[in-house]
Amino acid sequence: MLCCCKRKKSPELEIKNTESSLSNIDSVDSGVAYQIIMGNSNLKQHIDTAQKTGACQLRRLNLKEVPEELQKLAKMLRTVDLSDNKIPQLPPWFVTFASLKNLTMNNCRLLSLPENFGQLRKLEVLSLSGNSLTHLPPSVSHLVNLKTLTLSGNLLTAFPAELLNLQQLDCVDLSSNKISDLPQNMASLQAVEVNLNHNQVSYLPESIAQCPRLKVLRLEENSLDISALTPNILKNSQISLFAVEGNLFDMKAFHHLEGYDEYMERFTATKRKFN
Repeated sequence: MLCCCKRKKSPELEIKNTESSLSNIDSVDSGVAYQIIMGNSNLKQHIDTAQKTGACQLRRLNLKEVPEELQKLAKMLRTVDLSDNKIPQLPPWFVTFASLKNLTMNNCRLLSLPENFGQLRKLEVLSLSGNSLTHLPPSVSHLVNLKTLTLSGNLLTAFPAELLNLQQLDCVDLSSNKISDLPQNMASLQAVEVNLNHNQVSYLPESIAQCPRLKVLRLEENSLDISALTPNILKNSQISLFAVEGNLFDMKAFHHLEGYDEYMERFTATKRKFN
């Protein structure tokens, strides 16, 4: 005769099954927990290293704010990299980093910069790509030692006028924004290279021809009509590389513009220097 009663599980089997169930539950958040534990461990390690080197690398630690522990290193830090975190804004005390020369905060969900950001007067390299910046504070014009600025992949709608009088500025990357307007008084811009690829620029001010050091102007995938490239800009500017593919004209039309020959002379002369 068959018995319909369920066989009672041994205590050892029940314990084993319970441990297995708990393990399955814990595994759901194990990745997050591991990141938190390792993040805290790495944070201390990186800050200890920064005390010795003056360079602090805090990438991919799932940070939601700048660690307060950095504040005690304000006088000595020269390089800070906070990329690939979730930091929407910098704390007010961040501008006390008087020795900071290199700040990188790519892909941090950054919404804005402090109004007194210009107090970081020793800053030479600033990289803030892949954020949600819509503008720069006026104090950026006080970054008198800034050489390289990367703001690609943000939400800017106009060329930041704060950059026009920065005497040390060499390279500006404003690609993949929503910029449609350029300042009329571009003549004071000191940059050697400006990248405006993948924006919405439809007009070039004639003052671009007066930029004293501008050699490379990238305007691929914008909304330029052929009339934007005036004879004055092509003939009289210092620009030796116009990257203008992907606009509202055929490149054959560009080759037949008045001033194109003068532009090609500069292009060829520059190319020879690097060959």
